[in-house]
Amino acid sequence: MYESPEESALREEVLRDLQAIVDLWVKQLAFQHGYPPAMVEEATALVVPFGSYRLGVHGRGSDIDALVVGPSYADRDHGFFVLLAAALAASEAVTQLQPVPGAHVPVIKLVFRGVQVDLVYASVANLAVVPVDLDLGDRSVLAGLGNDHAAARSLAGVRVADEILRLVPDAAAFRTTLRCVKRWATARGVYSNVSGFLGGVAWAVLVARVCQLYPNASPSMLVPRFFKVLAQWRWPRPVMLRDIEHDEAIGLPVWDGRRNPHDRAHLMPVLTPAYPCMNCAYNVSASTLRVIREQIEAGHATCQEIAAAGGGQGWAKLFQPFPFFRAHKSYLQVDATVAGGEEELREWKGWVESRMRQLVAKVERDTGGELLCHQNPRSYDAEPQGLRCTAFFFVGLSKPQHQQQQQKTAGQQQPQFDLRSTTEEFLQDVYTYCFWRPGLEVAVKHVRRKDLPPHVMHKIHSPNGKRHHDGSSSSSASASSPSSSPSSGEDDSGQRPSRRAKVEST
Repeated sequence: MYESPEESALREEVLRDLQAIVDLWVKQLAFQHGYPPAMVEEATALVVPFGSYRLGVHGRGSDIDALVVGPSYADRDHGFFVLLAAALAASEAVTQLQPVPGAHVPVIKLVFRGVQVDLVYASVANLAVVPVDLDLGDRSVLAGLGNDHAAARSLAGVRVADEILRLVPDAAAFRTTLRCVKRWATARGVYSNVSGFLGGVAWAVLVARVCQLYPNASPSMLVPRFFKVLAQWRWPRPVMLRDIEHDEAIGLPVWDGRRNPHDRAHLMPVLTPAYPCMNCAYNVSASTLRVIREQIEAGHATCQEIAAAGGGQGWAKLFQPFPFFRAHKSYLQVDATVAGGEEELREWKGWVESRMRQLVAKVERDTGGELLCHQNPRSYDAEPQGLRCTAFFFVGLSKPQHQQQQQKTAGQQQPQFDLRSTTEEFLQDVYTYCFWRPGLEVAVKHVRRKDLPPHVMHKIHSPNGKRHHDGSSSSSASASSPSSSPSSGEDDSGQRPSRRAKVEST
């Protein structure tokens, strides 16, 4: 769970070198805006890490989330996503550069000397020079943002991390407990904001709340109490570390279920403690909430078993990966394919991954809840065939257990589900990608466990594979069989693929 001294030194070096690139960028930007030489020389921008790195819970292979704070004349659309992206691309240390301006929090993704880095951006109104000692915890940095909610979300990363550490009674106990919970959530497949589960901030807030409830507890006590508290939590009652605050002078939108009907529709509110308060579990759906609760209840049961054994079994059982590909008999397999190589696959599968939770919602909606979905947040890459590359995503399918028992008792046959219109709607959604071009394809089909792609089974079982376990979560049983729904691929004319799915029943 901990990184080596060499890895720690590398991260510090990466941040220093990123700061040097950003400093040069902002000086060039000041020169282009016609500022006098003395002001160009003084021009600065900050690179401030947040997320797991700022909380002190990063481990081996963790990425670095960092906020770039620029002066008022450095805008996000051109200054950050065009000029800074070009400066980063010119560095030999940077690979896999991927600007994502349309994300909920606009981001530049890159790899810097082998370390994954996610850069977000915010400029400070009325500041032509950014002070090196700028206090991002001061609300004055939010003044003047107006309707730039993306900037507020970008600044929230640093502000939330600092506020969490301020509000927990014992930072060391909090960090150790959070490391354990993150390891558990990853192993059980419920650590993925983009898939509709929970991301790092949400897990940090949940752990921090348990630390507040038990201020004198050690990590060995906090971990089982974490599962006990959350197994009994009555969602959608929000989890929060402090009271919700409104600031009429700044006027940014604040999550508040008492005032906002839209907020009351959220299923699992986990609220950030810094103004403006936000729900960092906004992506959670009925299906992912069900899976999260199942896994928390299973974690609670495991902790009780460990305690009953007097701790002699150790904690290894808690961190065992969930056997996703043994928990279901039927799956929806989504193939994201490109014709332009691995860089293009990284872009395309990122977009397809962001739409997967919509597929889950559509299936459960169109089957009236009689077919339950469990998305595996991992993707599985096939071996490239020249420049043609494919990544696979999987959704486990099952019936509610009470319905399975009723049908078994009554001797009824498992019903069949026709998902043709459902998958067509999903494909239409995926093909709205604004950067779509010929060669980007997606297909959806039904597969049984025995028909999973060989390379997927190899990666699951091989001890030397890149992913030697499936690491997702659910306690679902067998599934009834939906229709197979493969999409069409690119046609010979090079036009956007037909959105009508061709279906064969299974």
